[in-house]
Amino acid sequence: MKYKAFLIKYAEIGIKGKNRYVFEDALCERIAEKLAKVADGFEVIREQGRIRVNCPDVYDYDEAVEQMKTVFGVWEICPAYVIEDASWDSLTTGVGDYFEERYGNTPHTFKVEARRSDKSYPIQSPQICSDMGAYLLDRFSELKVDVHHPEILLYVEIRNMAYVYSESVKGLGGMPLGSSGRAMLLLSGGIDSPVAGYMVAKRGVTIDAVYFHAPPYTSERAKQKVVDLARLISVYTGPIKLHVVNFTDIQLAIIDKCPRDELTIIMRRYMMRIAEHFAYQNKCQALITGESIGQVASQTPQSLVATNAVCTLPVYRPVIAFDKQDIVDIAVKINTYETSIQPYEDCCTIFVAKHPVTKPYLDIIVRSEKKLTGTIEPLVEKAINEVEIIEVTDN
Repeated sequence: MKYKAFLIKYAEIGIKGKNRYVFEDALCERIAEKLAKVADGFEVIREQGRIRVNCPDVYDYDEAVEQMKTVFGVWEICPAYVIEDASWDSLTTGVGDYFEERYGNTPHTFKVEARRSDKSYPIQSPQICSDMGAYLLDRFSELKVDVHHPEILLYVEIRNMAYVYSESVKGLGGMPLGSSGRAMLLLSGGIDSPVAGYMVAKRGVTIDAVYFHAPPYTSERAKQKVVDLARLISVYTGPIKLHVVNFTDIQLAIIDKCPRDELTIIMRRYMMRIAEHFAYQNKCQALITGESIGQVASQTPQSLVATNAVCTLPVYRPVIAFDKQDIVDIAVKINTYETSIQPYEDCCTIFVAKHPVTKPYLDIIVRSEKKLTGTIEPLVEKAINEVEIIEVTDN
């Protein structure tokens, strides 16, 4: 069946009050960006309680739906049959034609739900439901009404014209991108950080990312793996500015001057410092990490205290209380899992100590870092100045 429109339903946006239009506009913009990849001529319009998408004469229905399914803020996608003349005779005929084309005259139970957004329409919603149900029963002999568990729930919405639909495709929910600021994701080649970026983006946060590369100890393939992960999550987050930082000299300096069991924590603290530098540079309001309590030595409560101590920006850790399987399930859902498990090590795993400290004391870590004074500063400056920036998109 050829659909001329989609009605897009949202959930949380609807409680935003007087500034709801800001979120609706952001959602319209993102839907339009996605549909532009399908065909020219889509028109995305903000209406009361809905977003309406008018479709061009020629487009790929399945591709259009798949694109809209990746847009945060979309709760349901409803392919709609359009009846331009909403007078009662035209409405009943149009609904009947839709029903016949969609289901034929085969046995079904059904129920009609009506929404009269145009309050000037002379028939109220309950009467539309009753009279439309009677019309369909008269036109299709095999139909039966079931108001509790119908096989077909037929929606009729009266706006400037009428829209009829009986199916919906579940969207991602959340908030539209760009409605909740910007944050810098510390992106590694593992399973957790891409999921963390996805989850924060779902709340409307625009994402940039930083990756710490350690050539020759980590390969170009390891770097490409991270670029691939950024590209996969950019399907949902939009374009990502990926900062690739050469971390080798900093790591070697830490290994040379600091206790072996503290390497992971001290390296992590310098990563957070550098990530925060780029966060401020890119007008981000927060950092994002994929840390989960107790998963590894650097993610114990004591380790997180030591890591947080170098940050002035808030650190979002959306998977902090997740079991590993919870994180894996989301990674599978967003198509990053198979890339994340490719056997290319990142710099954290290459230089990890055999027996890292799991309950570090902050004052001891700070004392150990003082051994780096005069050595580490020019290395950090060099790493920042020589950063490679890669613009990653899902194209």
